[in-house]
Amino acid sequence: QVQLVESGGGLVQAGGSLRLSCAASDRTFSNYHMGWIRQAPGKEREFVAAILRSGGHTYYAESVEGRFTISRDNAKNTVDLQMNSLKPEDTAVYYCAAAPPTIWDVTSTVAYDYWGQGTQVTVSS
Repeated sequence: QVQLVESGGGLVQAGGSLRLSCAASDRTFSNYHMGWIRQAPGKEREFVAAILRSGGHTYYAESVEGRFTISRDNAKNTVDLQMNSLKPEDTAVYYCAAAPPTIWDVTSTVAYDYWGQGTQVTVSS
């Protein structure tokens, strides 16, 4: 079982930047597609970004395209989310999640089997 721990959340003004990091405990980390999913108060979980296990392909929600960048380091068992030009509507709890290699639609939140505890991101206007 993969254990995931996020860090890097916090409070930032609109237009600012934050970098989220996720550390995985499992040595088979490189076998999993990784994603970031967020949930705002009163809303359903929303796909944000994903990166395939090789790191060769990335996917983004339309709402963050061009502002967020996902990356991974399979040697360090980490996946990061660089968030620039943050907006108040980006305020949410951000979760790091892992999907098995058999999954083909990494933009679906139900694709992910393992989840971190989440980290709060708050963007003030």
